[in-house]
Amino acid sequence: MAFIIRNASEADLPEILLIYNTEILQGFATWNEQAYSLEKFQKKLADIQARSFPFLVAADSASNRVAGYADYTDFRSFTGYRHTVEHSVFIDRSYARQGVGKLLLQHLINHAQRNQVHVMIAGIDHDNTASIALHQKLGFIQTGYMPQVGKKFDQWRDLVLMQLTFSTDPAP
Repeated sequence: MAFIIRNASEADLPEILLIYNTEILQGFATWNEQAYSLEKFQKKLADIQARSFPFLVAADSASNRVAGYADYTDFRSFTGYRHTVEHSVFIDRSYARQGVGKLLLQHLINHAQRNQVHVMIAGIDHDNTASIALHQKLGFIQTGYMPQVGKKFDQWRDLVLMQLTFSTDPAP
């Protein structure tokens, strides 16, 4: 199966919303417990685009269906963190284990390198061993482990922090 990686558009948002809300209701890739509205994703897309951050989709080249999406934005709002971003990657469950996450993450990494990002952060549920392994393959290292910092479906969740450092010299 082949996928086209492109910038997300408003037309993609209903499919993106379905992917994200499915994960909210059934999974641990996000610890958010409140379903998102279309309006919330419209605002998110506009905010990310206004800041020149990436909001990408992987479209199935045969059907043009959104197989997954990815973005990054500020790690924290303090100016001292301005060279660090945190990313998210979400895959439609029917496209799991087909390389969609890797493609999207590689595109995020390339975008970050072109835009003088110094560090990219991943916050991953400790049970998401596939995501942890993918990040390791792409050069991320585990820099933190935070036990029981989240709770979802009445279960305490541990957070694995991973990071990819692009250079030893911060951007000017």
